[in-house]
Amino acid sequence: MTESPNIVFLDANSLGRDEIDFSILSELGQVTLYDNTESAQLIERCKSAQIIISNKVKIEATHIEQLPALKMIQVAATGYNNVAVSAARDRGITVCNVSGYSTSSVAQHVFAMLLSYLNNCSLYYTESQSGVWSRQSSFSYWHGPIEELADETMGIFGFGKIGMAVAKIALAYDMKVLAVSKYPDKNQLTGVQFVDMDALLRSSDILSLHAPLNPLTKGVIDAHALGIMKKDAILINTSRGPLINEDDLYEALENDQISVALLDVLSQEPPPQDHPLLGVKNCFITPHQAWASLQSRKRLLQGISDNIRAFLSGTPVNVV
Repeated sequence: MTESPNIVFLDANSLGRDEIDFSILSELGQVTLYDNTESAQLIERCKSAQIIISNKVKIEATHIEQLPALKMIQVAATGYNNVAVSAARDRGITVCNVSGYSTSSVAQHVFAMLLSYLNNCSLYYTESQSGVWSRQSSFSYWHGPIEELADETMGIFGFGKIGMAVAKIALAYDMKVLAVSKYPDKNQLTGVQFVDMDALLRSSDILSLHAPLNPLTKGVIDAHALGIMKKDAILINTSRGPLINEDDLYEALENDQISVALLDVLSQEPPPQDHPLLGVKNCFITPHQAWASLQSRKRLLQGISDNIRAFLSGTPVNVV
């Protein structure tokens, strides 16, 4: 490996170039940063690159075949489904990811969405500023019930680092916590009861999804699952959009099968203007930002740097 490799970051703006100092990468080699890269631009931009960094730009087998200098692909994320990993391995190219950087950010966003919905703060801010409160006869003003989290049941599907972080916050609110975990013996947490999927769906007042996307979890929240859930249940997804069958969720919300969906992820991002869940009653969507706190993005960039440094030293880490 060359002492000063050519490093190309295909979509650096996904980390926020105006907020993050990327100079840490310049210590590792000759760095070129692109805000974003279309598939047709990839070969030209990476033809002399030894290391490619990509968050969401797809690196296909056909790309890899045309990049003879390439030695490492660093994914600027935990998920690596945007990389043709098998093709990379066949060519002896190391693929690495970064995990754990967004745990606090995602857990915080879960409760930001949940509390915003339950307390309706945005509406009351607006009404206070516009004079609605000033026109009331009572010192205290609200319309519609304000619900507490205490004693509600939080269900968590997927009990890795983020699921555990969400559980800890829920327990601090005196909530009951149920979870489905692939490794219940490994992921024990006092106050959390492990159950099967059927019990989770039937018992959860609030169901939060934190599982990776794979053939077993794709569409796990479908018409059958939604039909089992409580009529007043709240569904939260900050994991991966395709965990939910969006057509089935549309029908469930339109027919009041569940109370509300709070979503930070969709199956297509950004969504097309005619996406079935845009504008649906009781469906509140944020634009895939749960992971993106400033601190989280800084940790991600540090993880990228650490991985590349380890690779250059001959001891790669976080290889997928």
